[in-house]
Amino acid sequence: NDGSSRELMSLSGTIPVPYRGNTYNIPICLWLLDTYPFNPPICFVKPTSSMTIKTGKHVDANGKIYLPYLHEWKYPQSDLLELIQVMIVVFGEEPPVFSRPTASSSYPPYQATGPPTSNSYPNYPYTGGVPFPATTSVQYYPPQPPVTTVGPSRDGTISEDTIRASLISAVSDKLRWRMKEEMDRAQAELNALKRTEEDLKKGHQKLEEMVTRLDQEVAEVDKNIELLKKKDEELSSALEKMESQSENNDIDEVIIPTAPLYKQILNLYAEENAIEDTIFYLGEALRRGVIDLDVFLKHVRLLSRKQFQLRALMQKARKTAGLSDLY
Repeated sequence: NDGSSRELMSLSGTIPVPYRGNTYNIPICLWLLDTYPFNPPICFVKPTSSMTIKTGKHVDANGKIYLPYLHEWKYPQSDLLELIQVMIVVFGEEPPVFSRPTASSSYPPYQATGPPTSNSYPNYPYTGGVPFPATTSVQYYPPQPPVTTVGPSRDGTISEDTIRASLISAVSDKLRWRMKEEMDRAQAELNALKRTEEDLKKGHQKLEEMVTRLDQEVAEVDKNIELLKKKDEELSSALEKMESQSENNDIDEVIIPTAPLYKQILNLYAEENAIEDTIFYLGEALRRGVIDLDVFLKHVRLLSRKQFQLRALMQKARKTAGLSDLY
């Protein structure tokens, strides 16, 4: 389209197209650009001498093929094999050619103006360089409004109606693609907002659970504080009562055993410990020279005999009371 010439590769052949229970071999030609496979090929229908191009929403009067798959070409998802499969499906719904009438006609035979047989760049509009989202299905492309079938004029040039129909088809494809892109973007934003809403709802529920749990803990703490205050008052009152009673009572009457046997054990234990303390202080007096050795031995002998008797009696009393042995 810029006037430059390039050496390109073309692939020509036929594709089997099922139509109304029969299979027809449709001749096509694929021109591979020097930027292939990153850009789509330029595709043409190459009718034979017995065929005439049927213009429509996918084929113009020159035989150039327009497909959503070509507009949305994206490497490496798009390839020639899948392109041919799409052509078979599309042409099965709307054949690109029909048989030339056998009756004589005053018009000169139509010669399809496709790309030249040489390997120069075909002089047709090319839109494959514009990046579009990749897709491998044509069923998402909404159907176009019917296009009036206009054949070539008598002098072999393209009529204004054909050019207008081709432009309308291209603009419609572009608008549909833009609409689809906006709808996909809006749907993606809507999905993101829904996920955010779900996250916020979950967070709100967790916060409510935390607040409820904190309220329960605060109520439990307040209850424990009141209980501790009550117990503290009871202990303070009991302590004051005990202090007032201890001033008037004998120290020996503070502890009152529950049974006479326990009282006997308590007295024996106290007397035995008193003898133990007496022997200790006699030893201290001997060490300091307050008493001599004979006096020390005399008193220790008497106290030890007394201590032995107390221990034997206490062991017997504990056994009678069902208590464990102390020594």
